[in-house]
Amino acid sequence: MSIEIITDKCVGCQLCIKACPFDAIYMEGKLAVIDFDKCTLCGACVESCKFDAILLRKEEEIKQDISAYKGVWVIAEQKNGIIQSVTYELLGEGKKLADKLGVELCAVLLGKDMESKCNELVHRGAEKVYLVDSPKLKQYQNEPYTNVITELINEYKPEIVLCGATSTGRSLVSRVAVKIDAGLTADCTGLDIDEERRLLLQTRPAFGGNIMATIICPNHRPQMATVRHKVMKEAEVDKSKKGEVIKKSYDDKMLFSRTKVLKVVDEEGQTVNLTEADIIVSGGRGLGKPESFSVLHELADAIGGAVGASRAAVDADWIAYSHQVGQTGKTVCPKIYISCGISGQIQHLAGMSSSDIIIAINKDPDAPIFKVANYGIVGDLFEIIPALTKKLKEILS
Repeated sequence: MSIEIITDKCVGCQLCIKACPFDAIYMEGKLAVIDFDKCTLCGACVESCKFDAILLRKEEEIKQDISAYKGVWVIAEQKNGIIQSVTYELLGEGKKLADKLGVELCAVLLGKDMESKCNELVHRGAEKVYLVDSPKLKQYQNEPYTNVITELINEYKPEIVLCGATSTGRSLVSRVAVKIDAGLTADCTGLDIDEERRLLLQTRPAFGGNIMATIICPNHRPQMATVRHKVMKEAEVDKSKKGEVIKKSYDDKMLFSRTKVLKVVDEEGQTVNLTEADIIVSGGRGLGKPESFSVLHELADAIGGAVGASRAAVDADWIAYSHQVGQTGKTVCPKIYISCGISGQIQHLAGMSSSDIIIAINKDPDAPIFKVANYGIVGDLFEIIPALTKKLKEILS
């Protein structure tokens, strides 16, 4: 929407100033002037003006020409020259979207000495890779990354742009969306296409995970979304696939950043990355106390897994937030997920239900977790887990 004062009609009556609840209108001489930093486009001033001197244009009246926008783009995330697995998940899902639309799947890769990594993206389904290689892009920084991707979008006009809902992705794409005046749906757990209207159907949990909302952006392009890590399956590797690498370069002004990366320090204290783990042993309220997590750590150590937790356990301060699995924690997709003393509220299920195999251990036979579990054990976890750990140690030794 947009708003303007029609100077030929304004008589300086100041009724609009009195009507504005945000103090966004002031007088210059005998004419009203809008302070766009304060204006929220609420329309109160339009209703108050008796001389039709304020024009509020609705979105439908200034529709963007969306016909020139084609293609599905995936922003490839890399850290220290290694492409992150969330990128491969997006390429897998992006290929499905591109096929439904009949367009190309493309990847965008920024970094230093990254040309050799382009084939990895091609082998995962990217038909084109837009590569911007510069020493100034070695580490992610908001300003240069935002400037470059904004420039690429303005030049090539993709109709869909996808990025991982990681700390980097959330920081980057929100800034890009503002610069190109596009809509953005955050933390999607499902994507699809309305083929008749060529709309991206962006599904995400809402109201604390109690409902699933599907969001569309009908009047602006590109349609942008961040997607939760480990919700979708990675694209398969096919080394026979061929693709085009489009190299772009930009001047120092475009790559300038007001901040500087002094040092990158790896996270300490967690031996296995929860979102990357193939096996996760999670505990909930049924553990009863923080000391009980030692039982889960022993099992996880025996099988090379990571320890997770439900929100109830984290809220009780039994374990750090970095272990939380669920809607307000981390989304995981391990090969095996072992749930111990977790009832299975919808917020928790949203973060782990896509696991390949779910094993649930709970004393309550009616616990919701059993509805999604592949294998369920009704019993006391303090008897079952130690016995399971002992047996697995014998087998694996």
